[in-house]
Amino acid sequence: MTPSSHHSYRHPLAERYASDEMIEIFSPITKIRTWRDLWIALAESEKELGLDITDEQIAAMRNARDDIDLERAAEIEHEIRHDVMAHIRAFGEKCPSAAGIIHLGATSCFVGDNADIILMKRALTHIRNMLIAVIRELSGFCRKHAALPALGFTHYQPAQVVTVGKRACLWLQDYVLDLDDALRTIASLRMRGVKGTTGTQASFMRLFNGNSKKVKKLDKLVTEKMGFEKSFQVTGQTYSRKIDATILSVLSGIAQSASKMANDIRLLSNLREVSEPFEDKQVGSSAMAYKRNPMRCERISSIARYLILNCVNPSVTASQQWMERTLDDSANRRMVIPESFMAADAVLTIVLNVLSGLNVHEEMIRRNLERELPFMATENILMEAVKEGGDRQELHERIRQLSVEALQRIRKGDEGGLIEQIQSDPLFSRVADRIDKLVDPVQFTGRCDEQVTEFLASEVEPLLKQFKDISVDSGTVKV
Repeated sequence: MTPSSHHSYRHPLAERYASDEMIEIFSPITKIRTWRDLWIALAESEKELGLDITDEQIAAMRNARDDIDLERAAEIEHEIRHDVMAHIRAFGEKCPSAAGIIHLGATSCFVGDNADIILMKRALTHIRNMLIAVIRELSGFCRKHAALPALGFTHYQPAQVVTVGKRACLWLQDYVLDLDDALRTIASLRMRGVKGTTGTQASFMRLFNGNSKKVKKLDKLVTEKMGFEKSFQVTGQTYSRKIDATILSVLSGIAQSASKMANDIRLLSNLREVSEPFEDKQVGSSAMAYKRNPMRCERISSIARYLILNCVNPSVTASQQWMERTLDDSANRRMVIPESFMAADAVLTIVLNVLSGLNVHEEMIRRNLERELPFMATENILMEAVKEGGDRQELHERIRQLSVEALQRIRKGDEGGLIEQIQSDPLFSRVADRIDKLVDPVQFTGRCDEQVTEFLASEVEPLLKQFKDISVDSGTVKV
């Protein structure tokens, strides 16, 4: 008796986090349909180059393309222990007249490796589209808050003043770098092509009676029929597994960017300066009813960590390949590649969801800044008092004393009152009426506003214009 789906393990990435589109790309049906497309392209190309293959056989294959019986293929595989041969037989049963020419001259990696490249390109294009959506959403946030002063941090200790938009541009720049990597990788992808068992094309040389030109043409025809401009000129039985490592490094980079952003938002949530979306009936804690945990950003960090570690795997696989091929990559890749893409898809889906409703609490930002700004302003006050004839060393010592006293009051829970103390101190009487202006947060933000505007204009807007027609139906989390 087949167990109920509730009594068998289901992968959380597919069940809870990844989009339906990404799940479909790596579904069994999509994989086998792609295999059949490759077999059809191979047979068509072999016929065009003179092999004894009929139009009726090609038509039979085409008519049976979508008649996929996964259960029958599983029965055959259980018997013969070879997945590609099982699907060759299952396909042949659906188009008996063509059964003898399916997979003619090819090795398993003809369908396996070429299909993997095709599906990864499709999946990476989907990730590209999601990145564009993230960049579009985040650029609007940066522009809106470009001039809003906020307390900056280094080592998570108060530092100089930044703006909310400038800080968000740090996140945005990371995603732009990720998009650059994705675009470059998509453009560089090649098919494995039609190379035979160990990459020598010997089987095809026999089929075409030693005609090297026809064998090269066969490789080119199949590659172009499958939507690629080039195939690798040299392969073993597989394409170089460094390609998997290169592709998944793009996904790892996205995870790094998303996790950095999510961690910043989590820290700022603790300061009550920003908050992720929180639905009307959302529960923050089973015990503490008042809690508003940043669960979406925590989920980003959690899945991103999984993705970053998962993307180490293909690098190890690439380093462990023997000669023309060893099979210890196969089971590993079946898990690592789909899971990594689903994880990247899940991360970007949640990122879009967070950015679409990210709340900025300006009053809390102002309060936190006002608590620290007096200490930062003391250098400006000192310089202004020196210009009015004061003794720098004496003024410096007095500010040091007043700062220590103010910090002690803050640690006891009182207001610091540093600015008021300086204004009432006789040593600073000549600049007392100017001190309030010297403590204006805008005076401390440098070129933040301009940096945001310039970055958006020079780097972000041209990208968004280039991909203005791309949109994704994403940003809705399942749970």
